[in-house]
Amino acid sequence: MKKIEHIFFDLDRTLWDFERNSKSALVQLFHELKLDNIIESFESFHEVYRKINAEYWEDYAKGSVSKEKLRIGRFHDTLVSFGRDDLQLSTAMAEGYVKISPYQTHLFPGTKEVLQELSDKNYQLHIITNGFKEVQFIKLENSGLRRFFKDVLCSEEVGKNKPNPEIFHAALQRTKAKNTNSLMIGDDFEADILGAERVGIRAILFDPHDVYEARKEIERIKHFEELPFLLNKTMW
Repeated sequence: MKKIEHIFFDLDRTLWDFERNSKSALVQLFHELKLDNIIESFESFHEVYRKINAEYWEDYAKGSVSKEKLRIGRFHDTLVSFGRDDLQLSTAMAEGYVKISPYQTHLFPGTKEVLQELSDKNYQLHIITNGFKEVQFIKLENSGLRRFFKDVLCSEEVGKNKPNPEIFHAALQRTKAKNTNSLMIGDDFEADILGAERVGIRAILFDPHDVYEARKEIERIKHFEELPFLLNKTMW
């Protein structure tokens, strides 16, 4: 087993606490656009939106919906579920969300401390994300993470989303890394773990909420403080 030199991270739900940041942005948007005149409570809105948003992101990862369709469609479908078919309002929600959400700065506990430790040990750190380029860099800058990463690769630059092998090959090529000296860390079992392993990259699942069933063959962490220990293991 070769020594790990390059570590690739997913961003949303792995470093940047997407659920917490998204909810914070949606609360602000809900009140600014006076959605309480249409929907009885933020909680009911959020419950429906989360489900619809997740479905859209799954379709986007498969390449079956466009970036623009995802951005507006998730809000339009949410409003329709509450009896309001309003494309203009849906567009305003989509635009407002993109303006507000990337400026939220909640990270998972231990993120900066562990990234600093890894940097101090001369690991080359990178990002591979399916998120949109114009907002991912804002997230990284405003949450104080950008300085840790040598390269940030957004899937739309390649034209393929994780778990497609092309994005992993592109990341290796851009960073001059090899699959045998690289590691991928992410929260999505299919996109991050299986995607990386299919191109021969060792992968560690970040699963803080025990979403996935435990499997002996999968390396996983619930807290970032566990990562340095796993890096010292020889299991591969």
